[in-house]
Amino acid sequence: MPRPPLLTGPAGPPGPAAPAAADAARSGRTLARYRPRLAALAAGALPVFAFPAPGVAALAWVALVPGLLLMRAAPGAREAAVRGWWFGAGFILTGMSWLTRSIGPGLPLLAVVFGALQAGVGVAAWRLLRPPVTVRRALLAPVVVAAVWLTTEYARSWHALGGPWALLGATQWQHPAVLALASAGGIWLVSAAVVAVNTAVAVALTAVDPRPRAVAALLAAAVLVAGPLLFALRPAPPAAPADGTGPAEVRIALVQPGIVDEPDARFEASARATAALVGRPPVDLVVWGESSTTADLDRDPAALARLRALSAATGAELLAGEDARKADGRISKDAVLVSPGGVVDRYRKIRLVPFGEYIPLRPVLGWVAGVSRAAGENRAPGTDQHLLPAVDRAGRALPIGTLICFESAFPDMARTAARAGARVLVYQSSTSTFQRSWAPEQHVSLAAIRAAETGRPVVQASLTGVSAAFDAQGRELARLGTDGTGALVVRLPLTAPDAATWYDRVGDVVPLTAVLVTAGAAAVAGAGWRRERRERRGPGAAEG
Repeated sequence: MPRPPLLTGPAGPPGPAAPAAADAARSGRTLARYRPRLAALAAGALPVFAFPAPGVAALAWVALVPGLLLMRAAPGAREAAVRGWWFGAGFILTGMSWLTRSIGPGLPLLAVVFGALQAGVGVAAWRLLRPPVTVRRALLAPVVVAAVWLTTEYARSWHALGGPWALLGATQWQHPAVLALASAGGIWLVSAAVVAVNTAVAVALTAVDPRPRAVAALLAAAVLVAGPLLFALRPAPPAAPADGTGPAEVRIALVQPGIVDEPDARFEASARATAALVGRPPVDLVVWGESSTTADLDRDPAALARLRALSAATGAELLAGEDARKADGRISKDAVLVSPGGVVDRYRKIRLVPFGEYIPLRPVLGWVAGVSRAAGENRAPGTDQHLLPAVDRAGRALPIGTLICFESAFPDMARTAARAGARVLVYQSSTSTFQRSWAPEQHVSLAAIRAAETGRPVVQASLTGVSAAFDAQGRELARLGTDGTGALVVRLPLTAPDAATWYDRVGDVVPLTAVLVTAGAAAVAGAGWRRERRERRGPGAAEG
């Protein structure tokens, strides 16, 4: 029997299932695109747990690997850059989460801006770690990826952009053997070593050919032993001679009043802790924390008289932290050296904390002060970094490189003080806004790194903790945590006045070299991209 003819006609409108299928397809593509980006965001948080206060320092040597593998797996350079960006944003969001207290909703914006710097890391990882990984790539990848990472750290370390906080090398602050690298190339060399090992591990995990895996493993091992080997072979900074020309060691009292919000009560708490030193073994210098007085010591004779009396009673000069409105109507933060005779000298803080002590572009970003604890008005910065001419109990010269709080993050400032002849680096700090967060521990760790870089002992006196002291190789000698109050007295062996580390002599050679390597790698990659583009267009294509 013949079949009936098929009925045909113009197609009608699609049924309700068609739009739903299209939407589902689009949703699937969107999810497929954002799933690895969200994974990169989460992977960016992982290295933060190697910093204080979690402090799993060993994690730093492998914590970048998940992020690098996500960047390597991107379908193209553009997506790798985006994943690098998301990784960087996750790193900043987690590592600086405590800033929410001071800048509130500005933190996500900060993460987006600084995260973008890591886009170059994504491209470098994609180009050098994707298959096939050869021996040449196994050698190049740790160098180039470390250089690109270091370039981003160096860029965001510019004080106008916020300063060098959460540099990867800071994760190793409790390991003087690793910090020996800092004495040669600053914190930058420690960061470079950490990134190079992470990249080598990524190569060893993904390369198919055993030769590049072996090369990567050997390279990682060589970098890991470089610091301890340097620590073992290079002598410690020479001790100061006991020849009467200057002290060979000093005793310093670090005064920590604790959480006292009212300015006059804070002054009194510091004064009581200082007065308690009388009758105890003598000290050579008493250091108060940042903002320990709100009196202008040039115009408040009563406050100055109190400090002079404390100096006379203890037999030691006193370094106070002044946070006061000056005669010109502006507020500044000064370190003021006081003797029984009065004010000896003062140093005014040069590099202020963005949003904490001033708001960049206040006409545009001033609204942040209304929704957070950002600075209600801008502090007045100083213009001159110089040593304060302290003396010990015997009247011998004890020039000190005094810097204030946030300035401990800057390697160049500590190096400048060391080259000028500082016998001790002294930091005054106040992290009261960030108590019960990671900030106090992150902050004090920087003092250890500055000690290793400069070969100078370093002390930090904090209003609310952590107050601590480190020897010339970054080893912790004493500390008073955020739950402590009183005066922490520490004996500091001094190094010779003319002692200098390699970093003291050569400065920021490592990050500048990283910038050159990054520029060279970008030029080579750009030339390769143009060559590939010409090949795709074919030999007969006209040049546009």
